Amino acid sequence: MHQVFFLLGSNLGDRQLFLQQAIAHIEKDIAPVIKKSAIYETQSWGKTDSPDYLNQVILLQTELSPQTILKNILDIERIIGRVREEKWGPRTIDIDLLFYNSAIINEPGLQVPHPELHNRKFTLEPLAEIAPFFIHPILKKTILQLKNELNDSLVVKKL
Repeated sequence: MHQVFFLLGSNLGDRQLFLQQAIAHIEKDIAPVIKKSAIYETQSWGKTDSPDYLNQVILLQTELSPQTILKNILDIERIIGRVREEKWGPRTIDIDLLFYNSAIINEPGLQVPHPELHNRKFTLEPLAEIAPFFIHPILKKTILQLKNELNDSLVVKKL
């Protein structure tokens, strides 16, 4: 079984409903959720004039390959109404594959660990809640260390 972490995010419409729908689809199409963080409300990152996000990190175990997981999460995003119009633009749902065990994958369209996760408070805050001692396979630091070293003034508050 492979340990997989996802970051879920939504900043359009009924944000909590979209997170719940994403989890339901993930449990149907990938694997049951083992752990989930609280939901955090976060200022928009990258495109700062967008509505605030709700973010949540989930952990699951699956036999699926990273490539199959990527296909499934892209399908789930589409089903929930995600339209890719602009980078960092508003979205009904965003599902990021953060980690696949401690694998390092660098393929077109698939980078694991997620290349920006160590720079984002909205990712590290919920991730540290459920996996503080998980070691980033490239940076060789725990999630808690990365969170504590982060210099990000973005407002991230637990709901």
